[in-house]
Amino acid sequence: MKRRRFLSVWPAAALLLCGCDPAKPTFFAMDVTGANFGRDFHLTDADGKERTLADFRGKYVLVFFGFVLCPQVCPTVLLHAAEARRMLGADGERVQVLVITVDPERDTAELLKEYAAAFDPSFVALRGDPARTREVATEFRVYYQKVPTGSTYTVEHTALTYVFDAKGRLRLTMPHRQSAEQMAADLRLLMQAELS
Repeated sequence: MKRRRFLSVWPAAALLLCGCDPAKPTFFAMDVTGANFGRDFHLTDADGKERTLADFRGKYVLVFFGFVLCPQVCPTVLLHAAEARRMLGADGERVQVLVITVDPERDTAELLKEYAAAFDPSFVALRGDPARTREVATEFRVYYQKVPTGSTYTVEHTALTYVFDAKGRLRLTMPHRQSAEQMAADLRLLMQAELS
């Protein structure tokens, strides 16, 4: 009787000891599948066309909030995103990077377009007026604030990359320290998980 009870409890205990679901992929980024934020946006691209997340359905979308005069974090993240696309080879064509400005007062459409294209011609820059920018940032739980520096200002902001799968579902948040290799590995894993 005791032996039978032990054998029936053992599989459940083994799963608890493992602490993970063997079928669930392990990402470098934080898995936020099922999150109730970052559901959509309504912003304007550099050509004046209103864009939403649905416009990029079928692609693996990386959304990053930043600004043109960002000294270090923004360019590093965007360089890594461009490198990750190249590392994926042909699958890199399935990845779309969107850059959303948190400094709409200085980041004109033309300036944003030039900035995004400097990292990769496929990158799409998006902007809104200050009210729309605040609305989208709130939806994505992005913090940003102007900080005076001498006669001008910089912008402190959340430095996460939000990753959506090809069905438009938010799946991952990548910290700004994530390397290009880690970004590529996570995207590859996400693509493979959706094929299985």
